[in-house]
Amino acid sequence: MSSRPKDQGVEDARKNLPALLDRANRGQTVVITKRGKPFAAIVSVNQAAKKHAGIPLSALRGSGKGLWGRSADAWVNRLRKEW
Repeated sequence: MSSRPKDQGVEDARKNLPALLDRANRGQTVVITKRGKPFAAIVSVNQAAKKHAGIPLSALRGSGKGLWGRSADAWVNRLRKEW
C-alpha cells in the first residue's frame, strides 16, 4: 500500500521521527529534503529488501572476463605474495 512519497525538511523530520517511522512501517515512503533537494528516504524494511534483492551473483559470471589478465588465479597469487 505504498503511496506517493511525502517530502519532509530535515528539521521537520528530526522533530517528527517517531511518526515518520510509523508511516514507513505502514508502507509509506517519506523523502527527506535538505535545502529543498531530495536527500534521503525513510522506507519500510520490506521495501528496502525488495530494492536490494537485485540479480543473483551467478548472473555476473563472466562479466569480468579479461579483467585480471589471462589467469585470475595467477593474479590473486601475485597479489598474495605482495602482501
